[in-house]
Amino acid sequence: MYTISQLARTCGLTRGALLYFESIGLMRSPPRTPSEYRVYTEADRERLQQICLYRSAGVKLRDIKAILDRRQEGAEAVLKKRLAEIQREIDELRAHQNVILTLLKNRGSLKRTKTMTKDKWVEIMRGAGFTNADMHRWHREFERSSPGDHQEFLEYLHISGEEAERIRAWSRQAASDASNGS
Repeated sequence: MYTISQLARTCGLTRGALLYFESIGLMRSPPRTPSEYRVYTEADRERLQQICLYRSAGVKLRDIKAILDRRQEGAEAVLKKRLAEIQREIDELRAHQNVILTLLKNRGSLKRTKTMTKDKWVEIMRGAGFTNADMHRWHREFERSSPGDHQEFLEYLHISGEEAERIRAWSRQAASDASNGS
């Protein structure tokens, strides 16, 4: 038998994390002692260890719940989906890496150019292997992680205020759709 703090410590979690898992139905609400202390079993510890294992693979909590509630039936599909997501993330990071390498390689010519334009930037991105979809993801991530810098960058490219706002609005919507799983 485990108290909430003991159980949380066995998996390197906080008491609050365990309470959250209970609140969303990922962990069962355990019975209580006459003093109202939660009492967890070995089965609870095993389930929590499984939750932590899937979390370490980056699996979303709702998917973990589905896997554990179905007793492994959907685990393979969920894990394959996560693997595909990771591959897309790796591909995006490699594309970012290539742009940076291209910029560093050409930094002398960039310094000599007093004005960077949208057309020049698109040419650099295409030279690094970016497709239109890659550039859209790039803008989405830039807007999500640093909206002020994204605006400044668009101004640096001499993009009109109206076009910059369209790009940023699209980027915000795409980021919102992505975070909602659309």
